Amino acid sequence: MNLLDPQGPVAAGNSTILVDSVFIMLVIVVPTIVAILAFAFWFRASNPRARYQPEFVYSGRVEMVVWSIPALTVILLGGVAWIGSHQLDPAAPVPGTGSPVRIQAVSLDWKWLFIYPDQRIATVNTLTVPAGAELNFQLTSSSVMNTFFIPQLGSMIYTMNGMVTKLNLRADNEGKLQGLSAHFSGDGFPDMMFDVNVISPLAFPDWVANTAKTDAVLNEDSYKKLMQQGIEKGRPVYRLDDPRLFDLIATQHIPPGPGPALASDAGRSHSGGHDAR
Repeated sequence: MNLLDPQGPVAAGNSTILVDSVFIMLVIVVPTIVAILAFAFWFRASNPRARYQPEFVYSGRVEMVVWSIPALTVILLGGVAWIGSHQLDPAAPVPGTGSPVRIQAVSLDWKWLFIYPDQRIATVNTLTVPAGAELNFQLTSSSVMNTFFIPQLGSMIYTMNGMVTKLNLRADNEGKLQGLSAHFSGDGFPDMMFDVNVISPLAFPDWVANTAKTDAVLNEDSYKKLMQQGIEKGRPVYRLDDPRLFDLIATQHIPPGPGPALASDAGRSHSGGHDAR
């Protein structure tokens, strides 16, 4: 999950902003550190050439330097972050080759559900996408707020119950990446990670066909079992029975989950033990 090893245009843009920001800050940080050491050395007690001026209280030139350089640095840094972040708007199109792939992601407690409505399949804790294609994500949550993040593809974005957020990405190179939740959501949060398999565009239809052969079916009933709190160690796949399932989740026609529960007596003892109602 190396942020400085981007595998797509959005992550490359994020990496550029990060590197540029660090270098801009070093322009003022490094001279400041050097000046501190130089002043301490020059004005040491054993240096007879250092002039002691107790009446010196103001200098326009000194004020100009100590205010203008930091101000210019902040303006430049803010401009880089402002312009760069707006260019990387999560909902902005990311042109790719071939047909875009629509993926609906649902954050559960504590697992990720990925629905491919056009292919009529779904996966848990594994995301398979074709290299070079535009990836159109729609994201929501089954209970508490969470955060969807694939560091090497970019754009950390929240998932919230009762609403849909949009994210467009593209993976340029075949390989295996890692995705994660970047927002604490209870005891199972550390295990809320998922595999990202970037495969050849020619291999993607074969993967869809093989996945669709599964006997497991994802519908409202099986989804309610899946959304129960727990850590999914496997990588189950499903045939999608109803392509409207994501809409039913996002609009709360399927009632949202209660959210993470305390899983240990220690956690209960620290929570106070009183009903705030």
